[in-house]
Amino acid sequence: MPNPGATSDHKHAGQADSIAPDISGADTNGRPTRTNGQHIRLPEQLNRPRLEQVSSTHRSLSEALRAVRNREEQETLLEDYEGPDPEDGGEIGPGEVFFQDPYEHLQVYYTIHRIRRIVRANIEDPYTMDQLREPRLNVLVVKPLVDRLYNEDDVSVVYCLLVNRFQFLREQHFQHHQTVNLTRANLCELVAMKMLRRYDEESSGRLGLLLLANILVAPFQPFQNAPTQVCPERRTSRYQMQGGYEGKLTALEVAIISESKVFLSSSACVRVIDAVYQGRIIYTPTAFMDIIPDHYKHKAISLYDPRKAPLLNQYRLCVPRIRSIIEVVQFIVLLVLYSFCMMNRSGASFDISECLFLIYGSGWVLDECAAMLGHGWAVHTQNLWSFLDITFVGIYLAYLALRIRGWVTGDPELGRQALDVLAIAAPVLFPRLAFNLMPENMLFISLRAMMKEFTALSLIAVWCFGGFLVSLKWLSMGNTDTDLWDPPTPISISKWMLWIWFGLDGTGIDEAPKFHQILGPSLMIVYAFLGNTLFLTVLVSILSNTFSKIAADAMAEIQFRRAVLTFEGVKSDALFSYRPPLNVLAVLLLPPLKFILDPRWFHKLNVMLVRIHNAPLLLLVSWYERRYLWKSKRNNAQAQCPAERSKWNFWRWSGFSVHADLQAVFDEEPPPEVASKIEEEDDLEDAVLENSFAGAALRSISPGRTMRRRRLSSVWQG
Repeated sequence: MPNPGATSDHKHAGQADSIAPDISGADTNGRPTRTNGQHIRLPEQLNRPRLEQVSSTHRSLSEALRAVRNREEQETLLEDYEGPDPEDGGEIGPGEVFFQDPYEHLQVYYTIHRIRRIVRANIEDPYTMDQLREPRLNVLVVKPLVDRLYNEDDVSVVYCLLVNRFQFLREQHFQHHQTVNLTRANLCELVAMKMLRRYDEESSGRLGLLLLANILVAPFQPFQNAPTQVCPERRTSRYQMQGGYEGKLTALEVAIISESKVFLSSSACVRVIDAVYQGRIIYTPTAFMDIIPDHYKHKAISLYDPRKAPLLNQYRLCVPRIRSIIEVVQFIVLLVLYSFCMMNRSGASFDISECLFLIYGSGWVLDECAAMLGHGWAVHTQNLWSFLDITFVGIYLAYLALRIRGWVTGDPELGRQALDVLAIAAPVLFPRLAFNLMPENMLFISLRAMMKEFTALSLIAVWCFGGFLVSLKWLSMGNTDTDLWDPPTPISISKWMLWIWFGLDGTGIDEAPKFHQILGPSLMIVYAFLGNTLFLTVLVSILSNTFSKIAADAMAEIQFRRAVLTFEGVKSDALFSYRPPLNVLAVLLLPPLKFILDPRWFHKLNVMLVRIHNAPLLLLVSWYERRYLWKSKRNNAQAQCPAERSKWNFWRWSGFSVHADLQAVFDEEPPPEVASKIEEEDDLEDAVLENSFAGAALRSISPGRTMRRRRLSSVWQG
């Protein structure tokens, strides 16, 4: 039975390519075919559409020219392949609403335990990451392991390697004296990186990018195809049903929670992350919990074609690049309303400025809470400014509770206290804007890590030095000479100790003899040595070490933050399509309708509301992406000829630079004749090397050189 909603929503996804695990099946023209309405199969060799295939005796000349023009545009966008839309009618999965998982047949459970056994057998001694990357261990351990595990038909191997890394790190956390588990975790990360690079080298072009995307963002479940006796029982709510994708994780998410920074900074991984961030690759993410779940359409991983997408494509609101711009604008609005509210605070009574901030702030806090639920606490806290957002959420909830209680009881003092609590959010909100505008600044990246270390060390110090506070309090209680002084309160003693800690004042040392003539000064002096000298010295050393580690591997840290920002930016919750404060209304109205309407009509209602609400923004996004998302070959060809450049290029600032040509020579790819000449000379040199003894030695050292040279040739010619 065909899906009644598939035809009407044919253009919603705007997809151009999708890839399946088995690549076979084509019609007489060499185009991919759909088998059993489940997924798309690609032919072995994809033929470029030709002009003679368009011309026909049954078609007019204008129709033929129009068809040729459309095919040229698609050829520019997708190079050698133009695939059908995976949502183009027919049954697409369970319940006729989900795209069937093309990798449900992979033996993920078996592969995970096979990798664990192989890694434990190969690594019995501790090594550092630098030692594992040395030529000797690379030849003896890493490369044989890559050759043994590599399977071009199994895209779950990288996921299984990262799952094993996560487990080895967990075992290392409970066995600090055995660093061999840390070595095994590093080996899993290194093998995953090299295996992803091999996939990248053996697949070029857009289809190669699509294959890498399937490896990184295809969802898998650790117990997939495991024996029934070991599979845990899972309970799925009908409200949160995701068509069999519940509880599945991607390799990118496992790399983030295991902090695989070397893997995430590899060139192949960065290529996919950038494509997902810009919206060239689209997929349906899995979420831990959605407040407004709308999973009627679960799309396959595919390349986005803006020319085939509708003008009002609501799915583009969850593209990480667009989503990040929207979040910055929303935060600026929140900051402006907050400043307006605090500058016009009127005590116990409500005014228009506070009402506006209260309404908009509720929507912003709801959006932040939904982000925490979407990908879980472990992923959300990896964000660069997550600790600032979480702090503001706590301050806002405290302010809201006091404000509501003061309004209900009619107590004006509670209203003033609520505004006082809200005033302490300024040190959190103003730096947060700088974090948004400069997310790759090393100062902010290191500041986040050092704040984490400082908080942990401060809590340990307070815990340890609490004994001094209790001892001094008990000494003051034992002093019966009340004529000399009144026994100080614990708060007073804490202030004296805090001043000594930071070297601000020595009042505590002056008051120490009043606790006890001998024991009081002794305790204070010991505390001063431990707190002001030893602890601060250790704290500075640890923070300096943390900063030096981050600065030494700055590129990996930056790429890791980009990966977190990209992964967290792909949202599955329909709540993120509504701007604050309208998301509050959406939470109040849409979830009850989920139990009344069927999935198809709930999806249609949600799409209609989102498109009406975001119509201007969606039109702007559609116009921009149709022009700039994919580079046009015709534009590149015109740019290569200076005589055909646009007259507006004269106003580029680079033209006023004396050294502008040093950069301009690399702006465009070389013309075909130049690339062919270079290729011919390289072939001649390789032929000479292959007939020499040095060429034989070179082949033994680098057997993949010929493959990489052919890949370079295909990239230039494509």
